[in-house]
Amino acid sequence: MTSDYLTALDQKLRALTRTRAPLYADFFNILHYHLGWTDAQGNAAQADMGKRIRPLLCLWACEAVGANWRGALSAAAAIELIHNFSLIHDDIQDDSAARRGRATVWKVWGMAQGINAGDAMFVLAQQAINEIPTNLSLARYADIQRAFNAAIFKLTQGQYLDLAYERADQVTLEQYLEMVSGKTAALLCAACEIGARIGTDDRHLYRTLARYGEHLGIAFQIADDVLGLWGDPQVTGKSAETDLLSRKKSYPILYALQADGGSELRALYAKSEWTENDVHRAQEILGKTNARAQALHQAEMYARQAQDALDATNLKNPAITRLSDLIQQVVYREK
Repeated sequence: MTSDYLTALDQKLRALTRTRAPLYADFFNILHYHLGWTDAQGNAAQADMGKRIRPLLCLWACEAVGANWRGALSAAAAIELIHNFSLIHDDIQDDSAARRGRATVWKVWGMAQGINAGDAMFVLAQQAINEIPTNLSLARYADIQRAFNAAIFKLTQGQYLDLAYERADQVTLEQYLEMVSGKTAALLCAACEIGARIGTDDRHLYRTLARYGEHLGIAFQIADDVLGLWGDPQVTGKSAETDLLSRKKSYPILYALQADGGSELRALYAKSEWTENDVHRAQEILGKTNARAQALHQAEMYARQAQDALDATNLKNPAITRLSDLIQQVVYREK
């Protein structure tokens, strides 16, 4: 059943990123490469296109409130393009060489073209959000635009904190939650709110579904932090050492830094350069502090809050079931 949504979404994304001007064929191939449709030479490929969770949330939220999900396709595509804009820039900021098992855009085309490609994704997303159904009132349309751009700004604020925290001596778990509320949860929250708002003007429903998206987003990020440290690189497409080497203040790391015995990890984090032995020692400390189990426990707590929000809608339909099933998939995924 999910394939119907993904097929329609893929068609919409391809339409938004299509060019008939030969001069810009290579430029658009950068976008297509990142989206998993082509290789670096422009040949058709079947690479990992990502989980597409955000656009699916938008479509399912629209359907959950009783509307035709196809009415939210443009908004869903806009949300996916914004997500990918942030990923292209994030890879540059984090000096990441690989994503989804392939070289990142900037590693293939350079930083300047990578920044430009990310900017293009941003503009295409704005064009897509302008294509939402014309049968909405101007006030409702304006509210959707505001929610979309507020989420993008909150995302950039979260990214600022993520980068700033890498070199900060002390970061609390409360500060971490503020960061992920922006960096990750904001877009999931907006996906649900916008999808629901396209389908209904019932404030209780769209606000409650937005709350579901926010809690799901925090659970998603904490689970992602676990995968970043303990995931199988062959499955995640990313080295398990990347977050340590970049001094990411992820949930498991922050927990270990504050736990008994965290002083040695704090000393390691104070070093300007790490050896391979330092990486292995940090991994041992994380294991001894039970950071992985604690992080998963926290992810499960936010997952329960997401389910509580979903229950509070008092809706019962296949789309609500899909949103509920997604909660467990987010927490217990392998990539």
